[in-house]
Order: sequence, then structure tokens, then C-alpha cells
Amino acid sequence: MFESWRGIVGDIKPTHRPGSLEEFIRLLPEGIGVIPLTVGIKSGTEQEFREVLEEYKKKASELAGLGVDLIHIGGAPPMMVHGFKGEEGIVRELETKHQVPISTSGRGQTEAMRALSIRSFVGVTYFKNSLNQIFTRYFTEAGFNVAAMEGIQVPFKDVGKLSAEEIYSHAKRAFLKHPDADAIYMLGSGWRLLKVVALLEQDLEVPVIYALATKLWEVQKTLHVRQPVKGYGRLLEELP
Repeated sequence: MFESWRGIVGDIKPTHRPGSLEEFIRLLPEGIGVIPLTVGIKSGTEQEFREVLEEYKKKASELAGLGVDLIHIGGAPPMMVHGFKGEEGIVRELETKHQVPISTSGRGQTEAMRALSIRSFVGVTYFKNSLNQIFTRYFTEAGFNVAAMEGIQVPFKDVGKLSAEEIYSHAKRAFLKHPDADAIYMLGSGWRLLKVVALLEQDLEVPVIYALATKLWEVQKTLHVRQPVKGYGRLLEELP
């Protein structure tokens, strides 16, 4: 661990999907180490998201024992199903128990939106309407105006197979129904969207908030590192 001279992140991944971890490590500043663990979500249902909480807590305990400087709970839905205030209680409990900063996908995303002065947004997801309503309530409780939360029709296990062009079209189509929104929010770390973030921001003239960017932003902020990343959206280029 001595090589990780700028800090170590304990990263709890929601699924065994490849892609997101590799992108995270590739875009991290040099000197930040990562210890990844996975809870193994498979079906992507509300029931599974609720039941996996205890597994997340076990992984957090394991990472705290390894002496990490930050624990990131990945996957927005498993925390969002408990509501914004419910998630806050879970984080407070874990931080008190382990004395390590805890971040979650949802908290990082709301903080990033506030840092960019975003008040309203159009959300796009790869989940069904019942879960999209839960996500909408989470952000409404956090103080945001959710203009829409639109899901794309794809099986949970096949999200990684969506092309960049399909992702771009879905996000653009959803946003143009509510062009006065301040931003596009892309929920989930399953889709491979790095190729289209800059294009969407350029074409629609609003920031794009997505899981990888907010995670990288929050890690740098927590570890007191400031190394902008070009080409993947305003948040990482400006590091507000």
C-alpha cells in the first residue's frame, strides 16, 4: 500500500460487470490506490436492492479493517430505495462505526449537482417505471426538480451491450422533451457512456452528470487532490 501515496479508496461494486472499475482506475490521478470488493447484484429488482444492504455493510467493515481512507458504496439504486434521509442514516451509522469517510453514488451525485448549481434535470436510466419513481422521490427529497426519469428498454444483464449511439439517442430524446432543464443525469454505472458525454454536453449545452464522473470528483475532493480530467464532461474538467 506504500505506492498509494495520495490515499486508498475502498470501492464496493454493485455487480460483477466489467468496465466501470477499469474506467475508474484508468481515470484516477496517479498515487491513489483502489481496493475493490463486489456484492454481486444480479437481477436489478427493488427487492434485491433492499436485501443487499447487509452485504454492503459487511464489505464496508472489511475495507475499514484494511485501513482505507475512503469507502465508496457503488450503485445508486441499493441506497436510493431507502430514500435520501434513509441513506443519510445508513452513512452516518457506518461512519460512526468505522471512523472512515463513506460516500455513496447518490450522495456524490447530489453534491456534484449542487457544485454545478443544477436545480432541475432530466434523468435517464435502464430501469423500469416503478424504480424510476423511487429515484425521482429520492432526488425530490434532496431538493431537486426532476423534469423526467426515463428508462430505456433493456434487460438488466444486457446494459453493457448498449451502443454509445443508442445511449446518446436515448439521453438526447429525453432531454429535448424538457429543454429548460439545467442538466442531464444518467443513473447507473452499467452502461458504457464515456464516448458520448462530451458530445451530449456540446450538442445540448448542459452538463451531464453520471456515476463515474461524480465518483472520481468525490474521491479527489475527499482525498484533497485536484487533477482535472479533460474530455469527459464539465464536472471533471472544472472540479468545482
